[in-house]
Amino acid sequence: MKTSILVPFTLLIGLAAGFFIAGTLPLAPEAMSESSAEEKPLYWVAPMDANYQRDKPGLSPMGMALVPVYADDLGGDDAPGTVTIRSEVVNNLGVKTEAVFFSPLQAQIHTVGYVAFNQDQVIDLHPRISGWIKSVAVNAPGEYVEKGSLLYGIYSPELVNAQEEFVAASKRNNRFLVSASEQKLKALGVAQRFIDQLKTSKKVREQVPVYADQSGYVGELNLRKGMFVKPAMKLMSIGPLDQVWVIAEVFERQAHQLDEGDSVEMKLDYLPGKTWTGRVDYIYPVLDNKTRTLQVRLRFDNPELLLKPDMFASVTILSRPTAPLLSVPAASVIVTGEQERVVVALGEGRYKAVAVTTGGRFSDRIAILAGLYPEDRVVTSAQFLLDSESSLSSDFLRMTPSSMGQVDDVWVMAEIKHIDQQTRMATLAHQAIREWTQPAMTMEVPVMDGLDISRLAAGDLLQVQLKGGRMAELQIVDFILPRPKAPRSSVGGGL
Repeated sequence: MKTSILVPFTLLIGLAAGFFIAGTLPLAPEAMSESSAEEKPLYWVAPMDANYQRDKPGLSPMGMALVPVYADDLGGDDAPGTVTIRSEVVNNLGVKTEAVFFSPLQAQIHTVGYVAFNQDQVIDLHPRISGWIKSVAVNAPGEYVEKGSLLYGIYSPELVNAQEEFVAASKRNNRFLVSASEQKLKALGVAQRFIDQLKTSKKVREQVPVYADQSGYVGELNLRKGMFVKPAMKLMSIGPLDQVWVIAEVFERQAHQLDEGDSVEMKLDYLPGKTWTGRVDYIYPVLDNKTRTLQVRLRFDNPELLLKPDMFASVTILSRPTAPLLSVPAASVIVTGEQERVVVALGEGRYKAVAVTTGGRFSDRIAILAGLYPEDRVVTSAQFLLDSESSLSSDFLRMTPSSMGQVDDVWVMAEIKHIDQQTRMATLAHQAIREWTQPAMTMEVPVMDGLDISRLAAGDLLQVQLKGGRMAELQIVDFILPRPKAPRSSVGGGL
């Protein structure tokens, strides 16, 4: 009897111990692999080369740790080429994004130039007769001379003969001969004050003085005492410095961004912290065939006379703002042999390479004519790695995330021709809509209820979001007005 009771009791103890041991021991490798199959990486890739793949962890040819790729990273129903990256990987790669701007764009051309006289106010002095220089009152270039001050004295037999004719006519009191001989002296460059003295003294002088016709600084001086001169010789030039020119040079590719009247900022090394403002006065029509640069003449006021001829200057030319355009940082645009594209951040760690049509470059921003929406964000750091992965399967099209079939919502550049605040109807002249294969046209579109349109007026350029793939359902559901000013940057494309 005791034996029959003891056997079942022993079996119960054995079963309990077996369950306890089984619960505390680790699972077999096969069981572990089945339970963690969803978390196991599919493969490992190099951070800088998505084509370098391995089936286990390791190092890339550049010595960087390989990055695991999970099934979730490959995406599911996303558009072709969408790359999904976990947040910790995004941080490790240093992925940075910036919003697409809708604003006027302004080129900032950084270049160099040198200060020069305002040639509109410079006069050159040439003798009107042949003769010998008897005295020189100006000793060196750069001297300041007042209007009417003595410059030099000249001896010329022709001037002596003209004086004798004038004196003889004066002694005879023949007013016709006096007038004719006086006009001859003036034609030979004799000053009126010398003629008045000659009328009074009636004495011929061998040395005739020459006076300055205007105040200014002597720019060139080709004059020495005792030298023989003739009319073809340039003796000196005189010009004021209250307004100066600066001759700058720009690259051939930047010439189309310039217009006469553009604002200019200038700095000089010898006066740090001081900035002069001026304008583009003239754009020379001929390119230098050696340097492939175009000269630009800038005009600056110089009331304190701090700017001296031949000084070296750093110049920033600010072009006139364009009409509002979409733009992205220049660093975000990837240029290949066949197309230009950017990597768009779709949110939640998803990225896709998208082909774009670019316009001009404005400092560190590039205008986008097609391929992006004003609400997009583009990758500005680590974009080459993301592009190399996305481009393997991407169609390079920017699709509206809400639907991959019919596109219901699109953004398009438009101009308001007329808007009725009461009926909430707007007449738009919009650009071509690629998603709807619709050409550029002017049409009347209702505005969605609740959308504030009090700021809109005829003539506004803006980005509008249109909803409704069919014309009967079309309406304006959102809009973005351009930023009031062009983005400023210290980065330029000058010399």
